[in-house]
Amino acid sequence: MSPFQLTRTLPEDATGAALRADVLHGLTRTSKTLPPKWFYDAHGSDLFEKITELPEYYPTRAEREILLDRAPEIAAATGTRTLVELGSGSSDKTRHLLDAMPGLHTYVPVDVSESALRQAGEALIAERPGLDVHALIADFTGGLSLPRTPGPRLVAFLGGTIGNLLPVERAGFLASVRSLLSPGDALLLGTDLVKDESVLVAAYDDAAGVTAEFNKNVLTVMNRELGADFDPGAFDHVALWDTEHEWIEMRLRARTAQTVKIPALDLAVDFAGGEELRTEVSAKFREDGVRGELAAAGLGLTHWWTDREGRFALSLSMAR
Repeated sequence: MSPFQLTRTLPEDATGAALRADVLHGLTRTSKTLPPKWFYDAHGSDLFEKITELPEYYPTRAEREILLDRAPEIAAATGTRTLVELGSGSSDKTRHLLDAMPGLHTYVPVDVSESALRQAGEALIAERPGLDVHALIADFTGGLSLPRTPGPRLVAFLGGTIGNLLPVERAGFLASVRSLLSPGDALLLGTDLVKDESVLVAAYDDAAGVTAEFNKNVLTVMNRELGADFDPGAFDHVALWDTEHEWIEMRLRARTAQTVKIPALDLAVDFAGGEELRTEVSAKFREDGVRGELAAAGLGLTHWWTDREGRFALSLSMAR
């Protein structure tokens, strides 16, 4: 058997169908909204990589610090034979875990991007000839079936991406992850923590304007994929802290009243001057809240690690 396998569980047209459904649903609501996954075409992914290097954007550095410091503890606590990573992308941070797991048999990266999976998987087996890589082209938010691989399994969901899900969506997601786990399997979860509002807002509204360009990229995606005629220059990037819900919202605010045509949906969308389209929610967490959400899904929190400044956390929980 080849050390690199690629399995597609998404239909070839699934991404286009999902975009059409999300745009039709989100832009015909009274309060317009789109899910943040549509930022990430090739250009959007490049922009996000630039964001992770900005001085204001601390989460990537903070999480990498924890992984570098704690990967041996994670490996010792789990005895992992199969590492599953949800939303794996380039699998860059994952290498810190792989380096600490000499007994690892299989790595299962899960992503919607075939090109990202192929590039990362082939690089990993070249670096680690003894490792099996079984990549899955899949949307992990829509349910997931894992290949038969040796246990114990560790499912890693890094980057604080869980914060992009609303509370009811998080509950469903954690329950679906729990359903994948057998006794002795574990979840490694990255969560950004509540902190001073000025630090949070700056992380999503950097001085160089890279996040603003990233936010507006969703308009470019709709123009290209759906034939829409959005003018990105007619919208302003907005980032704000919602104290009640303890999350950051990114929005695009129409500078003037305008009508946008989306031919692929036979749709015309009116924006009033100053009207906002919400493009991302990024929830921030506290330890007690994470513990409670995990427990509700049947997962028991066993370890809680933060970076030295207490900005970000990795938690390890076991299937009950």
